Amino acid sequence: MNLKSLAKDTALYGLSSIVGRFLNYLLVPVYTYYIAAESGGYGIVTNLYAYTALLLTLLTFGMETTLFRFGGKEEEDGSMVYSTTLRLVGLVGLVFVAAVLGFLHPVSRGLGYAAHPEYIGCMALIVAQDAFQAIMFSRLRQLGRPLRFLALKFAFIIPNVLLTLFIFILLPKFFPAHPWLEALWQRFDYGVGFIFFLNLLCTTVVSLLFLPEIKGIFYGWDRGLAGRMLRYTWPLLLLGVVGILNQVADKILFPKLIPGEEGMVQLGIYGACAKIALLMSVLTQAFRYAYEPVVFGGGRDRNSPETLRDGMKYFVIFTLLAFLGVMFYMPLVRYLVTNSAYWEGLKVVPIVMMAEIFMGIYFNLSFWYKLTDQTIWGAVMSAIGVAVMIGVNVAFVPRFGYMACAWGGFAGYGVSMLLSYFIGQKKAPVAYDLRSFFTAFGLALALYAVSVLFGRVLGLSFDSPLSWKTIVFMAGNTVLLAVYGLWIWHGLRRSGPAPAPSSNNDSHLK
Repeated sequence: MNLKSLAKDTALYGLSSIVGRFLNYLLVPVYTYYIAAESGGYGIVTNLYAYTALLLTLLTFGMETTLFRFGGKEEEDGSMVYSTTLRLVGLVGLVFVAAVLGFLHPVSRGLGYAAHPEYIGCMALIVAQDAFQAIMFSRLRQLGRPLRFLALKFAFIIPNVLLTLFIFILLPKFFPAHPWLEALWQRFDYGVGFIFFLNLLCTTVVSLLFLPEIKGIFYGWDRGLAGRMLRYTWPLLLLGVVGILNQVADKILFPKLIPGEEGMVQLGIYGACAKIALLMSVLTQAFRYAYEPVVFGGGRDRNSPETLRDGMKYFVIFTLLAFLGVMFYMPLVRYLVTNSAYWEGLKVVPIVMMAEIFMGIYFNLSFWYKLTDQTIWGAVMSAIGVAVMIGVNVAFVPRFGYMACAWGGFAGYGVSMLLSYFIGQKKAPVAYDLRSFFTAFGLALALYAVSVLFGRVLGLSFDSPLSWKTIVFMAGNTVLLAVYGLWIWHGLRRSGPAPAPSSNNDSHLK
């Protein structure tokens, strides 16, 4: 595996994701400052974007991975695979939009937005375009074009952020001279509707910029290929839906398990502090963007157990580095959550971050069933993980509050990860470097334990104010982080050529 190339592509793909999520995170204080809490306006935003996440999974129905899988097969025409994929996703998106717009008022009433059916129509158009764009973004990854990928991502992110700041900060200044603007503002829930309208505008602009890639839809249609792709992808759809439930089920269940004001207060604390673990999911996504084309591609590394082994090794080592970086500098990182009233929930951060690492490992392990076309296993193992997570929440949230949410995710992803490893070793074994995994985890957790003990000696907690003690604490943690960094450097220097895989392993992945 070309580690330098993988790292470069991961950085480029990750840049758009990291910057985009960070800027969107910074918009949260803007929304909550200008949209009155008692109006419930930000609840509308949260609710509709939750629907969007689920619908996007349904409308892409696993075709991103399917594009890589069939596009990397020597016997398939890559352009025909791309054209057929675009047509399938585009057709589903058109049917979805037609159904929503055709029954807009009943759908709006059913979702609780009878007064604002335009919100529902707007979000339907957004999610259909996002699904179509997801295939074209995947095509750019497949062709190894990270710079165009990055440019098109920023073509949405930057205008959306700038227009949002204009709408909420500058537009109200024009109200005295233009009363009709204020009336429009009030009509759409004091600016809430503008969030959706801006999203639709920016999404449509990006769709227009994708015109060169859209032309690929005219290459042709292969009915037989479409059938094979749909048989491959339907378990991935189940896997995607289960994955979304893994992310949001605890937040859906929480108010029911702890009803009333106390439940909402705890959920707010948990949700705000869990955002600090965002870095791990961003790194996982960036790694996925760069890694999938390598695994599914047609080059020398295609289907190679060495590629899978080395990719897993580097993922584990460097995500643990990110984990230590966040935890060691928590006195600074915590200011991503600007209101100190939330800091009591910072104790969930290490648990949620470790759960995200488990999820990333599970993603790396998932290639055995994707490469052997046994994708049903992914749905089964993820469903078991969701069941574990929900079980932990139902059993322990009433007693332990939001800490049970964090441990529920940890347990759910941990179970899915272990199932995928042990079943995968039976179905399509890969000689993973378990010694490096356990050494990395052992060293990282030992260094973190030393840091925790050091903090207790200094009398610090997650919500302690900045002082000379926190400076000493972070200075000591810098030394601990350097120890882990030196271990990585020493290990990379000593890494020799990978042993040749057995023909048995290779044949399992063909």
